[in-house]
Amino acid sequence: MALSFPRSPKPSWPGGKQCAVALAFDLDGPTGDAMLDGSLSRNLRYFTEGAYGPWRALPRLLDLLKAHGLTATFFVPTWVVLHWPGRCERILREGHELAYHGHRHEVFRDCSLEEQRAIMGRSRDIFASRLGIKPLGFRTPSGDWGDETADMLMEFGVIYSSSMRGDDRPYFHVRADGGRGLVEIPARWDIDDYTALAYFEDPDFPIGLDRISDYRLVEQNWREEFRGYYRDGLCWTTIFHPKVVAKPGRLRILEGLFRDINEHPNVWITCGAQIARWWIAENEEVA
Repeated sequence: MALSFPRSPKPSWPGGKQCAVALAFDLDGPTGDAMLDGSLSRNLRYFTEGAYGPWRALPRLLDLLKAHGLTATFFVPTWVVLHWPGRCERILREGHELAYHGHRHEVFRDCSLEEQRAIMGRSRDIFASRLGIKPLGFRTPSGDWGDETADMLMEFGVIYSSSMRGDDRPYFHVRADGGRGLVEIPARWDIDDYTALAYFEDPDFPIGLDRISDYRLVEQNWREEFRGYYRDGLCWTTIFHPKVVAKPGRLRILEGLFRDINEHPNVWITCGAQIARWWIAENEEVA
């Protein structure tokens, strides 16, 4: 994956802010093979487990964000928009960002470029017709993509991705023609709630082990990661899922994290699109 170099070891942020925070949630709903192979309608247990995120977990998460005065980005498959439009409308009403995340949470790496275009076109049309918006951000549902994906996304008005893992500050993808491409706002798997809090009964993952970590340690780990980014003036984003982290007992993890973020002075807490716009403006002279 081509990246643009050189880059400043410590980014600058608007108003002299110490660091940037882009809280990000993947509002997936039911995802995985049952969604992609059409068996979801015959697997009600799978459907209801996935539906827990947009139906039950999302409202309490939005309440918590509001209580702490925080803005977030929600990467949403448009299948979820079709089935829970009211929930998605509330996300927008409360000042958060909605961004692309496929239609059925497809594995982009397994899709041809034309298939990826078709997914993006369908998603664009659903966002426009159901919610009246044109998203600016994208997170690949599968955590990977093909060599031509980044350039293709720009055809749909996307200005940034939050899909890659290789840095802790924004950077630009390089287009096939050598020009400057999308802004990348990279996240990391260790700031993914699945790594600590997800549990799979069938299949076991990993075999013979559950995936539930001590909630106090999860909160401590996430707070320490934020503090490291704050100390070094970087850009901290997350890969959280309402259906995983916004369960009643786990809200205290987020509450502790949100409190810690707000207690640190001079933090720029915003959505992904605002960070991307800032990064583009700051680097305009080298475009």
